[in-house]
Amino acid sequence: MLSKVLRTSALVLLAIVLSGSAIWAQSVDIVAVKPATHTLTITIKGTLGPVLSGTDPLGLDGKNGTVTVLASESLSPTKHTATSATYTLPPGAIKVTAGSNKFTTKSPSKMIINLTSTADILTLIASGKDGLMVTDITYLKAGSWTTAVLKHPGVFTPSPQTLTSATSANGPGCKVKYTIFGSTTILGFHGTGSSSSTVDPVLPEEDLDLEQ
Repeated sequence: MLSKVLRTSALVLLAIVLSGSAIWAQSVDIVAVKPATHTLTITIKGTLGPVLSGTDPLGLDGKNGTVTVLASESLSPTKHTATSATYTLPPGAIKVTAGSNKFTTKSPSKMIINLTSTADILTLIASGKDGLMVTDITYLKAGSWTTAVLKHPGVFTPSPQTLTSATSANGPGCKVKYTIFGSTTILGFHGTGSSSSTVDPVLPEEDLDLEQ
């Protein structure tokens, strides 16, 4: 009789444990359904000049310039190698200010990251009005990014860091190339570069019952 009672108790206890485990597993699944997403912000700001090539028809030599990039850290590269990645950014992802000239991209732009032994190189290619095409090349310290950036965009460190101007059109260092009205100009650029990451807000699901 005692053994029968013990067997019954053991079965009841097993059923409770299994039921609790199932509920706990369901709770874990619910939490893991929607992981947080992040937006990367990169800001390059400083002074344009000297003129390294071209005639500078927009008169940007000596003017202040800022490039701001917003990119989802969930992006995957459209092209990559063992040491570089090219990301296609959506319209509105890049904002450019150069002197009195300002624009926000209205079409897709490109962000290219090259990891080299001497520098990590960030290249941004964007188009503006009147056929303006801008290429911003920023030399960051070697090791600013890990190789994880070749799979998804991410912050660089240290941040901020000092940016040094190129001294020749084809040499190393930061520079800005712009083409407009069939003329191409390359200017040096010095200033600071910074990056940060923020968690995107989780928007509530739309309540369809409210629609009449």
